[in-house]
Amino acid sequence: MIILNDFFQNRIEEPTAFTIGKFDGLHRGHELLFEDVLAQKECLPCILTFKISPRVAILKEEDRNLITAEERRKELERKGLEYLLEIPASEEFFALEPEEFIHILYDNFHMRYLACGTDFSFGKKGLGNVELLRKLSKELGFRLCVEEKLTDHEKEISSTLIREEIKEGHILRVNELLGYPFFIWGRIVHGNHIGTGMGVPTINQLPPEEKLLPPNGVYVTEVEIHGKIYHGISNVGVKPTVQNQGPIGVETYILDFKENVYEESARVIFLEYVREERKFDSLDALKEQIRKDTDFAFRFFNHRASEGNSNP
Repeated sequence: MIILNDFFQNRIEEPTAFTIGKFDGLHRGHELLFEDVLAQKECLPCILTFKISPRVAILKEEDRNLITAEERRKELERKGLEYLLEIPASEEFFALEPEEFIHILYDNFHMRYLACGTDFSFGKKGLGNVELLRKLSKELGFRLCVEEKLTDHEKEISSTLIREEIKEGHILRVNELLGYPFFIWGRIVHGNHIGTGMGVPTINQLPPEEKLLPPNGVYVTEVEIHGKIYHGISNVGVKPTVQNQGPIGVETYILDFKENVYEESARVIFLEYVREERKFDSLDALKEQIRKDTDFAFRFFNHRASEGNSNP
């Protein structure tokens, strides 16, 4: 996948199929648009979105993103997108008149197909709408596909709804709305090695501050390392039994896994909530709870195997 970041200077010379949006979370509603552009075999499938900027200090939980820039790039590449036009949210861009915006896409990026939702707005002050797009598509000669908003249980699927469900810890519901299991990508870093000393070596990750995480607690997970999927049990939080404070991290015990993977990258996939994070009176008590959590995970995966479910 080729990543471009300058809306005014970059060019694509071949015919393209575009969809445009913030694409925070890449949920089921977004997937309809991706499928539309990927189905246009005579055009290169392209996404136009805004650059997700890491923020040094996040004061409000609602400012955090369902997906980081790196995670979004990886997932879009997996889907088969040819171009990602990932532009900064600049004053110059937002000053474009709606017609000017579409003309640039048509002339400079050879847009010959555009997929969008019914509420899509664009250009200066968001004055561009689907009605204008229909007019411009006839004038310029590009094809337009307008998708109705996707609903689930009579609620419109949106990043806002998914964010609310994550904050409540409703992982199963989150995964239904996304259309795939919620995950984090991150480099494996050294922890305090307490788990190794207890015979349950873990991997530790420190997600960036802009990543929205589910509530502190323990979750059944799967872990992707080097393209292979392993079963795991993960703790989101600050590990209060062994430290009093620190950044929120994700610590995962990978079942039946003994390899040294420090400094590698891993994708931790959240499948089921187990319990809240809590402080134990001793390391022995913590070790016993880890055994119970691990047994829960084994039962989960054994049940899923008996049901014939496959990995995501």
